[in-house]
Amino acid sequence: MGLLDGLAGQVLGGLAGGTQGQGNALAQAAIGLIQNGGLNQLLAKFQQAGLADHVASWVGSGQNLPISADQLKAALGGGTIADLAGKLGLSHDQTAGGLANLLPQLIDHLTPQGQVTEGSALESGLAALAGKLFG
Repeated sequence: MGLLDGLAGQVLGGLAGGTQGQGNALAQAAIGLIQNGGLNQLLAKFQQAGLADHVASWVGSGQNLPISADQLKAALGGGTIADLAGKLGLSHDQTAGGLANLLPQLIDHLTPQGQVTEGSALESGLAALAGKLFG
């Protein structure tokens, strides 16, 4: 549970110099990205952006390869980042940087057996994760 506790501390402590509320909002946005279209679709976007090795590290049991804010923007598209930034009241860089820190850890947590789950198993995992992060 150390990884999840560390992630919760990072989110609740704020990301990219933001406040606790911004950290919570970024975490909710990251969970929303996973929920909208499913985990497989989100991972496919990263793979199509040339980040297949990164995706494999997040899903697998080894060390997670980090991504930069620019890599995240390339994978998700500037429009997605702009929309989220507007909703969150953050800059594009804060949004992309925060999501680049969060998504690999969230995906890693949601794939503990190295298997991507969908449907009710994914929803259960997201609900448990949200409960840990937001109380």
